[in-house]
Amino acid sequence: MDKGAYGRRDRLIQEKRHDTYKEDEKWPEPTVCTVCKALYIDGRWTWKPAPADANQAICPACRRIRDHYPAGILEIRGPFFRNHREEILNLIRNEETLEKNEHPMERIMGIVDADDVTTIETTGVVIARRLGEAIFRAYQGTLDVQYPEGEKSIRVTWER
Repeated sequence: MDKGAYGRRDRLIQEKRHDTYKEDEKWPEPTVCTVCKALYIDGRWTWKPAPADANQAICPACRRIRDHYPAGILEIRGPFFRNHREEILNLIRNEETLEKNEHPMERIMGIVDADDVTTIETTGVVIARRLGEAIFRAYQGTLDVQYPEGEKSIRVTWER
């Protein structure tokens, strides 16, 4: 590889992914979300009870829900899903509960049924991937995970 005139290797510079809902600066501590009551303390959001003198704000997850701007999209399709819909949706709800208990900013925003696909919108990238992987582990099928270029989002598709 060519080191160029300055003795450095040429390399591709990756563009930083932008996330409108991620704050560049820390929240003042403690801060409680006025919508969901999550508490920002010790550098992270938790479900601990808020002290009476806590600052008030709307957390990033609740802002995403309010603005209907999902970070993750999980699409579920195929005849197997149509025949096992309730069972798979119960698995999804259980996985959301586990994730949300540990990470309050990772939630399901909504579930939308269309003719041949059910779309689950999430407030975070991690939960969308976790849900897709849970379905795949339980039922196999085909799992496709894509991160759109230049965005901090994810699109997961499962089909069987």
